[in-house]
Amino acid sequence: MQWSRARKGETAERKRQDDMANDVDIIHRIDALVEEEHALERAHGDGKSLSKDEKGRLHELEVQLDQLWDLLRQRRARRAAGLDPDDAATRDPSTVEGYRQ
Repeated sequence: MQWSRARKGETAERKRQDDMANDVDIIHRIDALVEEEHALERAHGDGKSLSKDEKGRLHELEVQLDQLWDLLRQRRARRAAGLDPDDAATRDPSTVEGYRQ
C-alpha cells in the first residue's frame, strides 16, 4: 500500500514537472519570436520602412505571439483549477486577435 502511494506521488510530481517543461518550451518559443520581432524593428529604427515581406512576417510574429501567450494563460488557468494543462489548445488567430491586450 505504501509503495502504491509513493508511486502515485512520484507520478503526480513527474506530471507536474512535465507540465512545467511544456510551459518552459512555450516561454522559450515566445522569447525567440520576440527576439525576431525586435530584430526586424531594430533593422528599421533609422526611419526606413519595412518591406512588404517584412511587414507580413511582423504580422505573423504578432499572431503567433498572441496564440502562444493565450496557450500559456490557458495552461496556467487549467493547472490552477486542478485540470490537466495538456488539454489546453492553441486557438485560431481570429479568436486571439480579438482579445484586448
